[in-house]
Amino acid sequence: MNTPIPRPARLASIDAYRGFVMFLMMAEVLHLGRIAKAVPESQFWQRLAFHQTHVEWAGCSLHDLIQPSFSFLVGAALPFSLARRQGSGQGLARATLHAAWRALILVFLGVFLRSVGKPRTNFTFEDTLSQIGLGYVPLFLLGLAPRAYRWIALGMILIGYWAAFALYPLPGPGFDYAATGVSPDWPYNYSGFAAHWNKNTNLAWAFDVWFLNLFPRDKPFLFNGGGYATLSFIPTLGTMLLGLIAGDWLRQEGSARAKLGRLTAAGLVCLAAGWTADFTGVCPSVKRIWTPAWTLYSGGWCFLLTAAFYATTDAIGVRGWAFPLRVIGMNSIAAYCIAHLINGFVLDSFRTHFGKDAFKQAIVWAAWKYSTLGGEDLGRDAFKSLGPIYEPLLSGGALLVVYWLILYWMYRRGLFLRI
Repeated sequence: MNTPIPRPARLASIDAYRGFVMFLMMAEVLHLGRIAKAVPESQFWQRLAFHQTHVEWAGCSLHDLIQPSFSFLVGAALPFSLARRQGSGQGLARATLHAAWRALILVFLGVFLRSVGKPRTNFTFEDTLSQIGLGYVPLFLLGLAPRAYRWIALGMILIGYWAAFALYPLPGPGFDYAATGVSPDWPYNYSGFAAHWNKNTNLAWAFDVWFLNLFPRDKPFLFNGGGYATLSFIPTLGTMLLGLIAGDWLRQEGSARAKLGRLTAAGLVCLAAGWTADFTGVCPSVKRIWTPAWTLYSGGWCFLLTAAFYATTDAIGVRGWAFPLRVIGMNSIAAYCIAHLINGFVLDSFRTHFGKDAFKQAIVWAAWKYSTLGGEDLGRDAFKSLGPIYEPLLSGGALLVVYWLILYWMYRRGLFLRI
């Protein structure tokens, strides 16, 4: 008689961390950059705006950690998923076919979302979902392999991808920079050896000029305006492998203190390694082309954030504070699609039913009401300028509430978008 394998408990920390990441992505609707532009003297809004945008090329903001975190968590969840499938008696062949099907859906869901509002299908593969899909089958197979193979694969990815860029020739004297969308005097260009990782003159750009033009397009693909590239799925697989390693540690037997120690130590080591590679010029840390240094540096933050969420939910057992995040994190694919598909629809509905300037008027009214609470009218006219400045904050906040309520409705009814 076969003894059934116990199903692994779901970790609140993984759901909460994933929910936090998706919240950061959905919070783009707050448009903090508009407020920062309207009040340039405010350092508070400048810092918030910086962390809600991607850096121009090298460096890191909080917003830059969204995609690495989402990719890392795909890897972290895999050991639990594999254990559940094994516990339900699913065979290897069926599990592998499901992984391949999931990968295919992720790739084309990313293409679909990038095509919304376009006159035809926009065949581009730099979307987060597409990048995860392109690397998901190798990740799945490495999840089944001995643990040592994961470390070997990680080393091969980081070293091999670094070497491929390093060996790709730099632009010559007659290079047509106009065809790349980047001038030779762009302030973020590297010089010397690091120039192998410059925007739209690197190996990944050259690959896309060939690969993306194999698909039907309105005009030939010349460059990606942000410098993003299809081949970034290879080092993204490295990020997912780091997550796989973290998830395996979390699923193993052992004390919470030991698990936290491992996660924290791995985070600090990865941060140091990524920073050193960037500082020495051996490999710049660039998220947009997912350099090996970026894989390590962002992976370090992912380990530390995983440790923080694990400590404050699963280790201590205090989970109530994370419930709003878990509602989002347990339905992350739905949250991703909602944020990409219904933004304009919800705002247009608000303006239809409550008026074009409803959000601005609400801010003016609230500010005036606050100013007269003590019986002294501080001047309603003095607050009229607040409407145009802070309107994105109120309209974006209303959108976030709608997003969460949709996800909460799905949560209460057990509706989870699975792939």
